[in-house]
Amino acid sequence: MARRSAVGHGRETAVVEQDVASGRALDPAADPWRDGETGRRRGRQGGDGARGGGRWNGSGGRWWVWVGRAVLWAVIIVILVNGIRAPFERFTADGTGTAGTPAPSKGTGFPSSAAGAFALQFANVYLNYDQRTAAARETQMRTFVPEGTDGQFGWNGVGQLQVQSVQVAGVDARDANNGVVTVLARSQDKWLRLAVPVYARNGSLVVSARPALLPPPAKATLPQQGVPERDGPLETELAPVLGTFFQAYARSDQATLSRFADGAPLAGLAESVTFVQVREVIAPRGDAGERTVTATVAWQVPGAAAGGELEQTYDLSMVKKGTTWYVRDIRGTTGPGAS
Repeated sequence: MARRSAVGHGRETAVVEQDVASGRALDPAADPWRDGETGRRRGRQGGDGARGGGRWNGSGGRWWVWVGRAVLWAVIIVILVNGIRAPFERFTADGTGTAGTPAPSKGTGFPSSAAGAFALQFANVYLNYDQRTAAARETQMRTFVPEGTDGQFGWNGVGQLQVQSVQVAGVDARDANNGVVTVLARSQDKWLRLAVPVYARNGSLVVSARPALLPPPAKATLPQQGVPERDGPLETELAPVLGTFFQAYARSDQATLSRFADGAPLAGLAESVTFVQVREVIAPRGDAGERTVTATVAWQVPGAAAGGELEQTYDLSMVKKGTTWYVRDIRGTTGPGAS
């Protein structure tokens, strides 16, 4: 038997015997520093002192273990919350879309402005054809259509068509590469609505398939609205005031307009028209010091035949200061049935 002395850290000294031949670890029961019942090492103070279990309770390693656990649970909770929220947000991002119908979405990356301009140029060639100049049309069409496609792009080379005006009405971006540009065209007395599919990639554009004619926009029916209760005396009072105002407005007479303006200066029409007459003033009853007044004005447009007039309707926000009415804002009207 070999004997090894263990120098005690304090008043006590322990002698530990170890079986060298077997090489087995010392039986915990023989360790004088362990509690006989629990098997935990006793502290220097004996029993369950300040270092019971061989550790500093409430400090050191045990404190960091609890901190680590708290951080770990916080990370797990954040991951779980984000994992649940992300698919929900994607599902509810566009509540107006309908199943099976791709809805335009912001940030698709599709170059809507460039595609609209491209489709507009294409439609000017596509909707104007004449069998006498079919070859020239085919040459122009090849600028817009895919390689290897029929140059006339669906036209059989017979007859003629001519449109007077073409303009973009909207762009439906399906994804980053595909969109449909809606074009409105006027041919004699008919409106045409053309859906032009456009493919875009790396700044390049092409009409990806043959366009489709769709029904033109239907005429909307204005809602029925009751006639507002009108303020006759105020309309009579404002008629000459607005006559002077619109004369200055037609000429952009800043000296006169400044006397009418309440706030920002009013620019005027810079003599693009000639004032004829204020035909009607509609002033609804309301606040004595502030009204939105509707005025119908007759203009003569330069270049029109002698005596030709054009009536237009304006909404004016007006305020009264003392005995004088001022114009705070002037804009086109949206009132259905405005005179």
